[in-house]
Amino acid sequence: MNPILELRDVSAAYGKITVLRGVNVSVMPGQIVALLGPNGAGKTTTLRVACGAHPVSSGQLLLGGRDMTGVSPRDLARIGVCLIPEGRGVFPNLTVRENLVMMTFTGRSIEEIEEVAYTRFPILGKRVSQTAGTMSGGEQQMLALARGLATDPAVLMLDELSMGLAPRIVAELYEHVAEAARQGVAVLVVEQFATAVLHTADHAAVLVRGEIEIEGPPDELGDELASLYLGSA
Repeated sequence: MNPILELRDVSAAYGKITVLRGVNVSVMPGQIVALLGPNGAGKTTTLRVACGAHPVSSGQLLLGGRDMTGVSPRDLARIGVCLIPEGRGVFPNLTVRENLVMMTFTGRSIEEIEEVAYTRFPILGKRVSQTAGTMSGGEQQMLALARGLATDPAVLMLDELSMGLAPRIVAELYEHVAEAARQGVAVLVVEQFATAVLHTADHAAVLVRGEIEIEGPPDELGDELASLYLGSA
């Protein structure tokens, strides 16, 4: 079985500053891959490359084995690549329903999107007309996740899903992520705090100064993961 998402020997830069150096990441259907590392390691840039929002200096972005390097973020979104960025990823001045309407550009009807969103997150069904920015942080992140999952993505990418949220809310959100993976979605999760995601992930990789230092099943990395991760921070 081929990976749904693959970054092959990817390097990327901002101007003359190289931030990724030969990064290799692959995510199989139904797999949750955690990309860990300290601030400034290049984690968010990796996601931006994977969704087409940042160009590569060298290397390839592949989806289902097809070279998609250089394809626009909008076109990648239309074929099932979904990124939920750091900082909730909702439009705070729009209502819950208006936020969901924004996802119809992927070709799904608002009726389909709302059905999926409110089934997964019943609290959002009670907030249909509420402005997103007035909801709690946890509810906003639920809305962001609902927006992504309601488009039936093939690849779901999450940037710091746990940021600023209580552990109970984080656990609930990651259960929804795990359910999406069980349905065949390929999930790539960026987290600075490893404990938020390692119990859910099938595979983990630690990015340090733009390079993958170690990777493997979380329960096999053990002390090596803790030592490298904490030491690099």
